[in-house]
Amino acid sequence: MRIGEIAVLVGVTTRAIRHYHHVGLLPEPERRPNGYRAYTVRDAVLLARVRRLTELGLSLDEVRDVLADDAGRELSDVLRELDADLARQEAELAERRRRLGVLLAADPGEGEPVSPALAELLARAPRTDSAAAAKDREHLTLLDNVGAGGEAVYAALGQVAADPKVLELYERLDELEGAAVDDPRIGPLADALVAAVPEEVFAAIPTDGAVVPGFTEALLADYAPAQAEVVRLVMEAFTRHLGGGGRR
Repeated sequence: MRIGEIAVLVGVTTRAIRHYHHVGLLPEPERRPNGYRAYTVRDAVLLARVRRLTELGLSLDEVRDVLADDAGRELSDVLRELDADLARQEAELAERRRRLGVLLAADPGEGEPVSPALAELLARAPRTDSAAAAKDREHLTLLDNVGAGGEAVYAALGQVAADPKVLELYERLDELEGAAVDDPRIGPLADALVAAVPEEVFAAIPTDGAVVPGFTEALLADYAPAQAEVVRLVMEAFTRHLGGGGRR
């Protein structure tokens, strides 16, 4: 048989056959006086076995081991290893699909993708038109994407994510958008926000994390003056608590 004929018989391309020859997987057959390769039935049997093994997912190196003499690996061993590898791939794919499902359930919209843990937290929060709540989501997403979040923190925040009282606090912060920095509502609102944070959140926040220079200033600048004063007081209270000062 010529190369085109054995290719049709076995169901592979002539290019694949030439590649198998090139890598030493398929021995070169004898050539006829006119220079054409002359393939035998034994060549076809060997080529068919190579095709079956590659269709199972074996690499060419693994196929070579199977086809080797007694020094090579047994086919059953290679197939068991392949089956275990496929099982691992299936598990990884299932986990990726689970995480994708969490992201879809969170409906991140046009924003950046977030971690599954944060997506679960955001999915629990009720819909609201509060500008302060939207800003909080943006800040959480930023911290999450730069690796400053954490599953333990998100899990702890999940206790209050759907609490109607939290929405009321966001609305009170919205009302300070045009207020002066000495507005009497600032102090009580800051105290209420700190009091709303579960103790588990403070326990989950790493105490050795370094704050990027300029981040605090940039964060406060993202708010109106009176709102920024509330956030500043909240951050100061957090710092005292993490430093061992506890709640006041």
